[in-house]
Amino acid sequence: MDNIITHFEGLLAKGQDNTMLRYGLGNAYLKEKAFVTAAMHFAKALAFDPNYSAAWKGYGKALAENEQTQDAIDAYTQGIAVAEKMGDKQAAKEMRVFLKRLQK
Repeated sequence: MDNIITHFEGLLAKGQDNTMLRYGLGNAYLKEKAFVTAAMHFAKALAFDPNYSAAWKGYGKALAENEQTQDAIDAYTQGIAVAEKMGDKQAAKEMRVFLKRLQK
């Protein structure tokens, strides 16, 4: 298991829990191809901050990699709306590309 995962899981076990910790765990598990666990951590990050566009992008990717296509489409669609609302043009652009690939 990745050292960063061990570190972040240790923080979580000590009672620390926040958007960035969950986002970091989501990315770390995504890197390890543990897509179900990654999606769960991204979802928790979004529960803390539903306006965090990067978490929407990671959540969509984790769902897509786990072949949960409709859920990934829904996540990207919601993520694009959030990114546009927050002025995060690059994240919106990237999620549009990922969304189009899933809709083919």
